[in-house]
Formats: sequence, C-alpha cells, structure tokens
Amino acid sequence: MSQYVTRFGSLDGYVKGGVEVISGEAKHYAFSNVFEVASHAKPWEKIAVGKNMQYVLEVLRAEGTSEWRTASHDEFALVMDGVVTVDLVKLDNPIRPDGEPGSVAVGGEPAGKKMGRISAGRGHMALLPAHSAYRFTSERPGVILLQTIIGPDTVERWAEICLS
Repeated sequence: MSQYVTRFGSLDGYVKGGVEVISGEAKHYAFSNVFEVASHAKPWEKIAVGKNMQYVLEVLRAEGTSEWRTASHDEFALVMDGVVTVDLVKLDNPIRPDGEPGSVAVGGEPAGKKMGRISAGRGHMALLPAHSAYRFTSERPGVILLQTIIGPDTVERWAEICLS
C-alpha cells in the first residue's frame, strides 16, 4: 500500500511538483507551483496560475503594503504563506461599474466608511466584497492566492510558469 505525506510549502521551502499524465499528452495539462511563482514575482504583482473562462486564480507575493484596489465583484484571498492584514473600506462611490471584470487601483486613499481589518495567516480566507476598497499589508514575504475575474492588471505568463 502506498503511503502519502502531506507537505506544507512556503516561500522559504517548497518542493516543485510534477504532473502525472493519465491520458492524453502532457502539453494538454499545466501545473505551476504557487510558491515558485511568488518567489520570482514583484510584490503585489497579480500572476495568473489557473483560468476557467473569465475566472482566474492569481498568485500575489505579499510584501510590504499594497496599493488600494477595488472590483465590481467579490474576490477571495487565501493566504498560503505568512500573515497578511487586509484593510477594508466601503466606497462612497463605486469606481468599477457593475460587470466590469477584475480589480483596479483606487488611486490614493479611498473615500468611504471603514469596514474593518482582517488579520489572516496561512490557510485563512478573506472575502473582499464588491465595490469596497482593500489594501494588503505583510511585514515579511508571504503568498496570497486570489480568486477573481481576469482583469486589466492580471499578468498572464503561462509559458514562463507552467510545467507541461
């Protein structure tokens, strides 16, 4: 009987995985390690690592303080490594019209009511509500996996990050 071991990765230590092709050809599959992608990313760069139609999973290297961002739809941030603080503001006037995909920079301090602060560690998920502004802070490098809709700031580098 095979024995499996669960290993938790981090920016400081991860094992690059692989793909076991059961049927078809390897070129029809893609696999990328979120920690490896984050280790080569600029702070707060939004790099797509998974895509299904308009939906996307983005890896962000959490380091320092991000700019304020907003989206017309809910987003979900899953902290994969480190501790990340999320500040939330309910915008007085939405910046992104309904239906506009992806998040964009707010440009300065957002005008609106403070909604609170979330402190999220490894394995914690935070909801980033539609038409709110959010800002991430991380005192040491970490990794966020962001579930969102592909937008103007999503970086697609499939040829560089995928093992096929």
